[in-house]
Amino acid sequence: CLLTGSSSIYFPSENAVKEKAYDSDEPEKLAGLQPNLYTPLKERKVDFLEKNQEHSSTASQSRSEFRDQPNIGKQSQPLAKNDGGSQSAFPKSWTLLLVVIICAALAYVLWSGIPSLLDATLSSRDTQILQAFRDRMKKLKSTYQSQDPNLWKRTHVFLEKHLNASHLRLEPAILLFTAGQEAEKALRCLSNEIADAFAFSQNATTIKINGADKAILDSDTVKLEVDQELSSGFTEGKKVAVVHRFELLPAGSTLIFYKYCDHENAAFKDVALLLTVLLEEQSLRKSLTLQEVEEKVRDFLWAKFISSGVPTSYNSMDTDKLSGLWSRISHLVLPVWPEKGLPVEGCT
Repeated sequence: CLLTGSSSIYFPSENAVKEKAYDSDEPEKLAGLQPNLYTPLKERKVDFLEKNQEHSSTASQSRSEFRDQPNIGKQSQPLAKNDGGSQSAFPKSWTLLLVVIICAALAYVLWSGIPSLLDATLSSRDTQILQAFRDRMKKLKSTYQSQDPNLWKRTHVFLEKHLNASHLRLEPAILLFTAGQEAEKALRCLSNEIADAFAFSQNATTIKINGADKAILDSDTVKLEVDQELSSGFTEGKKVAVVHRFELLPAGSTLIFYKYCDHENAAFKDVALLLTVLLEEQSLRKSLTLQEVEEKVRDFLWAKFISSGVPTSYNSMDTDKLSGLWSRISHLVLPVWPEKGLPVEGCT
């Protein structure tokens, strides 16, 4: 014990050994144990020293680790801060992305909504125009009760299609009304009324040209006058023109209507032209079909514009030119019947 320098070492006492020895039933073995009593003690001493050294090394290692713990904590703190920074940067990037997406969505909604608003405005205006035209035509139908139902139906559909903004206007609307001598007043009044209804629905006015006033003038002069009246009127915003007594215009002057009635290259496409032709015969039979009426008007104009007995001012017209003109003005040819109750002067 003194050699180890430790007071805390425990060794078995001699009494314990003796008690163990005396408990044995064989006294002879006791004598054999006594000489070897210190042998296990030496072995235990060596084991104790080894364990004591291991304990000391373990304790010193734990103390060094304990001293190093603050340094480890200090080193881990910046790492924790760095992790927190990356975590805080992550939500910020997502927030920015969300803001960009919301702004883009709002811009898209506003941009796509502008055409919708324009379409709604155009649709509302289109509806008002059509309704105004229908109301005026309904009133006319109640006034001119002797007319053929086809006149109202075809005129209404033809002009309403042109008024409808949803239809692309590739060419002007051209109508030709004709009548016998007995329906001259009805022809003039009804053509004026329909033209005014078309113009009124668009808050516009009507251009009116009277062929009887130009019948004795030079063909080139009439051509220039008609061109000037139509061009200036349509440029100023007028939407319809009525040319009364088309058959009385000098033949050469009528070629100006190539410019205004062409299928593809008309000078004004969003307008309507109403032409009237008064036939020489007293009346038109109501039994005539629309095709027969159209043929009657065509033959009448051929005889009027290409006859050998016409003045020299008509010489600029020929069959080919008249054929081209007829194809442009004969989109819809409708007969007008005489009406009772019309005033002597003017129209209702």
